Amino acid sequence: MRPALLDPLFAPLSSLPGIGPKLGDLYARLFGQESVEDCRVVDLVFHFPHSIVDRRNQPGIANAPPGVIVTITGRVDRHQPPPGRSNQPYRVFLHDETGELALTFFRVKGNWLEKALPIDETVVVSGKVDWFNGRPSMVHPDYMARLGEADSVPLVEPVHGLTAGLTSRVLRKSVEAALARVPHLPEWIDATLMQRQGFSSAFDAFHRMHDPRDETDLDPQAPARRRLAYDEFLAGQISLALVRQRLRKVAGRPVNATGALSRPVIDALPFSLTNSQQTAIAEVLKDMAGEQRMLRLLQGDVGAGKTAVALMAILAAVESGGQAVLMAPTEILARQHFATLAHMAAPAGVTIDVLTGRTKGRERDAILERIASGETQIVIGTHALFQDNVAYKDLVLAVVDEQHRFGVHQRLRLTAKGISPHMLVMTATPIPRTLVLAAFGDMDVSKLTEKPAGRKPIQTVVVPQERVGDIVDRLRAALAEGKKAYWICPLVEETEESELMSVEERHATLASIFGPAAGLVHGRMSGPEKDAAMLAFKNGETRLLVATTVVEVGVDVPDASIMVIEHAERFGLAQLHQLRGRVGRGEEASSCILLYKGPLSENGRARLSILRETEDGFRIAEEDLKLRGEGELLGTRQSGTPGFLVASLEAHGDLLEIARKDAAYLLERDPDLTSERGEAIRTLLYLYRRDEAIRFLRAG
Repeated sequence: MRPALLDPLFAPLSSLPGIGPKLGDLYARLFGQESVEDCRVVDLVFHFPHSIVDRRNQPGIANAPPGVIVTITGRVDRHQPPPGRSNQPYRVFLHDETGELALTFFRVKGNWLEKALPIDETVVVSGKVDWFNGRPSMVHPDYMARLGEADSVPLVEPVHGLTAGLTSRVLRKSVEAALARVPHLPEWIDATLMQRQGFSSAFDAFHRMHDPRDETDLDPQAPARRRLAYDEFLAGQISLALVRQRLRKVAGRPVNATGALSRPVIDALPFSLTNSQQTAIAEVLKDMAGEQRMLRLLQGDVGAGKTAVALMAILAAVESGGQAVLMAPTEILARQHFATLAHMAAPAGVTIDVLTGRTKGRERDAILERIASGETQIVIGTHALFQDNVAYKDLVLAVVDEQHRFGVHQRLRLTAKGISPHMLVMTATPIPRTLVLAAFGDMDVSKLTEKPAGRKPIQTVVVPQERVGDIVDRLRAALAEGKKAYWICPLVEETEESELMSVEERHATLASIFGPAAGLVHGRMSGPEKDAAMLAFKNGETRLLVATTVVEVGVDVPDASIMVIEHAERFGLAQLHQLRGRVGRGEEASSCILLYKGPLSENGRARLSILRETEDGFRIAEEDLKLRGEGELLGTRQSGTPGFLVASLEAHGDLLEIARKDAAYLLERDPDLTSERGEAIRTLLYLYRRDEAIRFLRAG
């Protein structure tokens, strides 16, 4: 049960004064929710300001710098309403000892200005001053008050992220109402650590974060932010540790690999395994042979041969009489893994089935029956593999591909079914150590650092958008020689505010040159449409695939050798690296062309030059973390990082390490969180929405 203390924070957002359906829709959009019903008061408490407006600058009218926010105290001289019904603005003139200022208002209705700014009254106004022909003017001041009410003008005002239609004043009012509901929380941080780090209470930290007095209060190293960052890391580390503790409690079933199936498969491979593949296989098999369940992360760059390692683990599970599943994030990927593994595992004569959300009717029933009877030894699919109607005869190993598309909790659903398979998690996104810690806790990690034999380096060039004509000419020659190419764009359709090339528009241009040889695939297409477009490209019916980033993960067309990425400056480093990894998978020498629109920012230039220098995904990931911070590390949509509300791995990495040790120390002494501090920690877990872990405590 959530502690009653937190109920006011988890009340619906609409319980705050003034939040009706219309404003509710805006808040839902701000917090990325379907509707206001999904928003809670706590969402506003964690919606911290990103900058401030400083109204303390009071230089006097004549000295007001243009375009800068100032506060002016002056006496109202005269009103100048527009003549008749013209479109002229309404002006009010006031003066101080240095000069005269015109306040300018458009579309004024009624006589409210005469009441707000009476003639001969001294008033305080705040806003930006613009100068025209030597005369200062302030258009629609942000604040106006009579001298006696000057206290109502905030001298330092926090600035929050907004959404179209929501004003900062309305948001600020809601935030204040939400803050009023923050209770005095029990202290979950150890007293000596509090003292050593100079932490205030969580209650004070929340209030301080929402009431910055100057720029230093917004700094990542500001005491209030560090305190809340530590809380967030601690909640994350404790919940991961609880999950691990329970996973470890369920004994693993030792898997003894006999080599009966894997030996013929290895002998038939057209390449020999690299040293790092052999090391990874040894680590995995050693874990699986133990009494405890394996929980290992296999990191390997695009094309480093993770599938071969996974297959050896899968065959070991089958050799010991059990079943194995491989779960992929998308239908395309699941079917592709099926094709690859069925081919690679053919010499072993094992039974493989593929099960996705699109497997329907009799075919589905037949597959479910084969899985339940144990006839199917290897199942490949999407999260459909976890659904309640899927019963396994004896599931020994689960391999999860592209981990960052699945949360920890999806991994746990397997365990919740009373199944406790060994777990191998694969990712092609090289994750720096701090990120592994934050996202997975202390997971054992194997890294594949070499490329398989026969992979040729990819030549990467950076080309300005103006030379797009040359690129098209190059493509024309390449396609005539029978080559295949990808052309990646950042957007699906043209929008008013964006000058980026949309994928549909680019496809139309290229189709007018290459005709039916140009295919199109993007995320808004239905599953079957995407599959058909990919298949046509794989089979060579189309030779140029114009696409959005849907192709970044795992799509395998070995004979595609050219990758053009338009507006490359708009993509994150890791994402560019993933996209580039779609070529260079076959015999052909491959190239990647990064088209950019100048002028490039410092950051943009750094990203493109790192990509030109190296194909080492681990180096790229580390550089990316330096350049962008983890929130964006893996490109927002495929973010493999837990989305932090306050903490930043870059700024607060030292706190993550402390939180990890603190969590381990606490759970060693109080595994069920029943001590006084344990109870406080439960409150922390609910506050940061890590309460899945508490259910886990009970399920223990």
